[in-house]
Amino acid sequence: MSVWRPIRRRRRQPAVDRPVSSSLSRSVARVLLGAFLLYTGVSHLSFARTAFYAQVPPWLPLNADFVIIASGVVEIALGASLVLLNRWRVQVGWVVAVFFVVVFPGNISQFITHANAFGLDSDLARGIRLLFQPLFVIWALWSTGAWAAFRNRGS
Repeated sequence: MSVWRPIRRRRRQPAVDRPVSSSLSRSVARVLLGAFLLYTGVSHLSFARTAFYAQVPPWLPLNADFVIIASGVVEIALGASLVLLNRWRVQVGWVVAVFFVVVFPGNISQFITHANAFGLDSDLARGIRLLFQPLFVIWALWSTGAWAAFRNRGS
C-alpha cells in the first residue's frame, strides 16, 4: 500500500528575520568600532569636551554644551550596543551609519570655519578628516552585516 504525499517546500524565512553570518574579521571590526565610539563618547563628556566645540556648527539652533553632551551620550550608547547587542547588530549598524551621516555637518563646519581641534590645524588636515567620514559609514555597515542584509533582503 503506497501513500502518495505531496512534497512540501520549506517556506523561507523573510530576509529581515534571517540571521546574517558574521565572520571573525567582521566581529573584530564591529567591536573595535564600538570601542572607538565608547572612547569618543567618554571624551565628549570629559577630557576633550572643549575640543568638540570646534565641530558644533554656528548655525545650529541648539546650545553647544547640549549638543556635545547629547552626542557623547549617544556615542556611548551606540558603542555599547555594537559591543553587547550582537543579536541586533544589523539594526544597530544602520543606526550607527545614520549617526555618522548626521554628525557630518559638524566636520564640514570645522573645515569651513577653519577651527583648530584634535590636531587638525590646517585646511589640508581638516579636508582629509572629511574623507574619513564615509569610511566610518562603510565600517558600520560592513562590520555589522547591515549592508549584506540589505543586499540579501529580496532573496
